[in-house]
Amino acid sequence: MLKCKKTCQIVLLISGITMMSYGAVRGEAAVVLGKAIKICLECVGIG
Repeated sequence: MLKCKKTCQIVLLISGITMMSYGAVRGEAAVVLGKAIKICLECVGIG
């Protein structure tokens, strides 16, 4: 049971890192940052 849990954690960690890396390569970080800035400015009432 402990080995299965450890294996699952490693697989999920590797898949998460892979997905984040793929998104960074595609330029998705800039898109997310742009949307976050727009939301923050709308909350403050500037945008």
